[in-house]
Amino acid sequence: MKELLEKINAEIALFQENAGSQSENGNKAAGTRARKSSLELTKLLKEFRQVSLEESKK
Repeated sequence: MKELLEKINAEIALFQENAGSQSENGNKAAGTRARKSSLELTKLLKEFRQVSLEESKK
């Protein structure tokens, strides 16, 4: 679970960096990367939910 949390935090940092570049500098490529990160975050958060439920049942 710790490894999953590290992946989520890294992806959030990447998203924030790219989303900031898009909004502040108008960088279109950064916007594409931010959208890709948001999809990856969705997957990771769903995985977190499953792992969290399994941990709570122990």
